[in-house]
Amino acid sequence: MYTVGVITASDKGSKGEREDLSGKVICDIVTEAGYKVLKYMMVPDEKDELEKAMRHMADELHVNLILTTGGTGFSKRDVTPEATISVIEREAPGIAEAIRYNSLQITPKGMLSRGVSGIRGNTLIINMPGSPKAVRETLDYILSPVFHGIQILVGDDSECATPMTKA
Repeated sequence: MYTVGVITASDKGSKGEREDLSGKVICDIVTEAGYKVLKYMMVPDEKDELEKAMRHMADELHVNLILTTGGTGFSKRDVTPEATISVIEREAPGIAEAIRYNSLQITPKGMLSRGVSGIRGNTLIINMPGSPKAVRETLDYILSPVFHGIQILVGDDSECATPMTKA
């Protein structure tokens, strides 16, 4: 079973002023797909806080996948991509490109996403949009190929394995 860390970037959410619906959607979808959520965190839109959370999940918890939500737009407080770039060792640009491509099929505002994706050690990190609807649409689109990418990353590459059969 592959493991996941979920990070929601939200100033208001981290202060308890807003419920995190997007993070909950991520947890529900990946759990249903056969992953185990090891850690869920809500952090303020602060680059150092986001970096610290990603490093903790990748380096100490050794999760296979980190999914972030929020902080990928044009606001001056949206720094999730910058935090991700500072912690990854290798880029995986095709994933972010696919997310934007899929979003553009739904709304032209998809071009405004600055999300990035990359690898730190044996952990794949993917920035996703901030709305629950966009998170659901994104995961529906990327989860199957991402699973295969994790298999390759950790050396479990198998053409016949599925999230539900990996134990």
